[in-house]
Amino acid sequence: MEWETVIGLEIHAQLATRSKIFSGSATAYGAAPNTQANLVDLGYPGVLPVLNAEAVRMAVRFGLSIGARIAPRSVFARKNYFYPDLPKGYQISQYELPIVAEGSIDIVLDDGTRKRVGITRAHLEEDAGKSLHEGLPGHSGIDLNRAGTPLIEIVSEPDLRSAKEAVAYMKKIHTLVRYLEICDGNMQEGSFRCDANVSVRPKGQEKFGTRAEIKNLNSFRFVEKAINYEIERQIELIESGGKVVQETRLYDPDKGETRSMRSKEEANDYRYFPDPDLLPVVLEDELIEKVRAALPELPDEKAARFARDYGLPEYDAGVLTASRELGAYYEDVVARVGSDPKLCANWVMGDLAAFLNKDGLEIGESKVDAAALAGLVTRIVDNTISGKIAKDVFEAMWASGESADTIIEQKGLRQITDTGAIEKAIDEVMAKNPGQLADYRSGKDKLFGFFVGQVMKATGGKANPAQLNDLLKKKLAG
Repeated sequence: MEWETVIGLEIHAQLATRSKIFSGSATAYGAAPNTQANLVDLGYPGVLPVLNAEAVRMAVRFGLSIGARIAPRSVFARKNYFYPDLPKGYQISQYELPIVAEGSIDIVLDDGTRKRVGITRAHLEEDAGKSLHEGLPGHSGIDLNRAGTPLIEIVSEPDLRSAKEAVAYMKKIHTLVRYLEICDGNMQEGSFRCDANVSVRPKGQEKFGTRAEIKNLNSFRFVEKAINYEIERQIELIESGGKVVQETRLYDPDKGETRSMRSKEEANDYRYFPDPDLLPVVLEDELIEKVRAALPELPDEKAARFARDYGLPEYDAGVLTASRELGAYYEDVVARVGSDPKLCANWVMGDLAAFLNKDGLEIGESKVDAAALAGLVTRIVDNTISGKIAKDVFEAMWASGESADTIIEQKGLRQITDTGAIEKAIDEVMAKNPGQLADYRSGKDKLFGFFVGQVMKATGGKANPAQLNDLLKKKLAG
C-alpha cells in the first residue's frame, strides 16, 4: 500500500521584548536561575498581569507579513494544567479569539516548484519555566527565569507532506521572524522551537489518520529525523495490524527515535476560559497601519529584487536573502565593486560561506568584512589576480585580517598580463615538450590542458588565463 504523510507544525517563537509579556521582569538569556522572575511570574496570590504592548505590536507585525487577518478584538484565556515549571497552575494564552488568523507563506521545494502553506493562526502566550536535570543527581531543579517570556505560537495547516517540506517551512518562518526583528531565532537557547503533528493515511484517502505530536524540537536536523522516524513507526505499526494512538511523544537524538511521553490532550482537557484579570485586546486601524508602514523589505520581496536588479538566478537570490544581515553584506560588496554582481554572489555563497561554516560564525562575525571582500573581487575584475590566486589571497585575508592589496604585494601575486612574457613562457614549454607538441598537432586536442598547466607552472600561476588561452591556441597551431 502507498502511504501519504500529513504534517502540521506548531512553531514557538520567543518575542524579542526586553521585559516579559505580563510583568516587568527582564527576558535576557543566561542569568543565574530564578533571578529574573518576580511575583507576577511566580503566580503569587493578589498580583495582576499587565500586557506588554510591544509584544502585541510584534504579533501584528508577523501577521501582516504573512498576509493574515489581524483580529480587531482578541482575548487571553487560561490554559489549565499542572507541571512543576508552571507555578500558577495555568498558562495565559489565546484560544478562541487569537490575534492573527488565516495567513500563508510560500516555500520552495527540492525540484524548484513553489508550494503555499496555510497558517491557521498565530497567538500570543507566555512561556513556562524550565526543568533542569544536569548536575542534580536524583533530583530536578526548576528555573523560572523563562516563565512569562512572550511567545507567538504559529500553527500551520496540515499542508506539509514530507519531513523536507516541514524543514523548508520552518526555515522560512525562522528567516521571516529574524527579518522582522521580533525573534532572535536562537534555537540552542530555545527561543525558536516547534512541535510536529504527524500522521499517515493511504494515498488517495481524504480522511486524516490518527496523529502523534512530537514535542520541543529545537533544530532543523532533529525536525527532519524525528518526523522521518515517526512516519516509519506509524506505517510499520499499521501494516503489522496495530493502531496509531493519539499521544504526545519526545524525540531522543541519541537513539534517533521518538518515544511516548503522555496521551495527547484535547482542548477540553485544558479547561480554557477567558482570563478574568486581562481585558480583551482591541486594536484600532491606525495602529495596524502604523505597524504596516514600518515593515521592512521581506525575504521574498528582497529575493525578487536581487533576481531583477542583479540578474541573479532564483537559487542565488534565495540563498543571499536567507537573512537580513547576509543580504546587506552582499549588497555592500556589489556597491563597492560596482560591477559583476554574479561574481560577487559566487564569492559570498562560496568561499566566504565555507569559511564561516568551518569556524561556526555568523555573517556579522566574519573575519573578512564586505569592504575587504569587495577589494578582493575588484582585483579579479581588473585582472590584477586570477580567480584561482584569489582563493589563496582570501585564505590569507581570513587568517591575517590584512587587505587583498597588502597580501598581493607582499607575496608578489600580481597576474602577468604582459603578452611578451606569456609568449616567452609558452615558447619555453613547447621547446621542452616536443613529443606532446607533435601529438597535439596530429589531432590529440586534449593535450591543450597539459600545455596550459605547464605554462601556469612556469609562471607561478600568474599568467592571465584568458590571454594565456588565446596565445597558446595560436602558438600550438603553428
